[in-house]
Amino acid sequence: MKTPIDDISPGLLKRREFLRSSVGFAVAGLALPTAFAQDLGPYQERDWSGNSPLRYPDPDLIALDNRFRRYILFNTPIRRHHVGTLWAEGPAWNGVGRYLVWSDIPSNQQLRWIEDDDRVTVFRDPAGNSNGNTFDFQGRQLSCEHGNRRVVRYEYDGTTTVIADSFEGTALNSPNDVVVHPDGSIWFTDPPYGIRGNYEGNAAEQELPLSVYRVDGNSGRIARVTDDIDAPNGLCFSPDYSLLYVANTGAGRDIRVWDVDGERLRNGRVFTELTNPEDGSRTSADGIRCDVDGNVWCGARPGVQVVAPDGDSIGIIRLPEVCANVCFGGEKRNRLFMTASQSLYSVYVGVRGAGIA
Repeated sequence: MKTPIDDISPGLLKRREFLRSSVGFAVAGLALPTAFAQDLGPYQERDWSGNSPLRYPDPDLIALDNRFRRYILFNTPIRRHHVGTLWAEGPAWNGVGRYLVWSDIPSNQQLRWIEDDDRVTVFRDPAGNSNGNTFDFQGRQLSCEHGNRRVVRYEYDGTTTVIADSFEGTALNSPNDVVVHPDGSIWFTDPPYGIRGNYEGNAAEQELPLSVYRVDGNSGRIARVTDDIDAPNGLCFSPDYSLLYVANTGAGRDIRVWDVDGERLRNGRVFTELTNPEDGSRTSADGIRCDVDGNVWCGARPGVQVVAPDGDSIGIIRLPEVCANVCFGGEKRNRLFMTASQSLYSVYVGVRGAGIA
């Protein structure tokens, strides 16, 4: 099988240039050393308009470990679909409608990117300063509202059902991110970010510990499953729903993981502590999602970091903005969407997302 490198004389390439250009050629059967890692180099500004073609492979899809090479597609670029939000968050893919919904928290809006024609529209205004969004197994949207300090579900007829706004009679802090389990339960995090001022919510006093909650799908009973974390933020299940990962944006700045035992969590432990490979500084994950291979894709400097099931960072997607959250979507669920500060980005990858949204 002929590959793009067959027409290039290796003698005309420096060794480093050859290795860097070879990342995407793994799909063509070319082997690289097991110790392979790309040279990061300084970030290069690029034209995001789409008017200046980019030479493949995209230089901002970077393998830190040999295991990430299989997820880098040679002939695909990172694309910017929209710019103009104040703080983009909470992407969730709707397979039936073939659209992505996400939040602009300070603007109190939800936006929608439509796959058919690459169009962006205002989806909900006002939106309760919503942060995280997802869809349940019946296709209904769930949203965490900073402004109203609650988790809501939008029903088929357009009405709103409050899933949770208090625990044992006390108001929640500001629900942040939400995921669903096949047993019908809804799990969400409740840090304080929406009540710390009037920019992403409404200033208020914290009344409850910073916790992770589970809402029973049958009874609607709300249970606190853990508060053994500084500031729970993004969360996701492993592909088989046996593990729950939670990003900690408090003092610990790690990702923690628990074994899921029915309605409870057991054996909480540190999954990984992230560093920014550009400068070696400590960083933390915000929103997180799993793929079907069990890797955790994290909104973390310098854009997106990909963490293998053993806790090793194996790859990054460099972006010019701070990435808050990610999700998988598209027809084959192999398109990674990234909400980053003022913009929405996407890139095709060599793996499908786990779960549904």
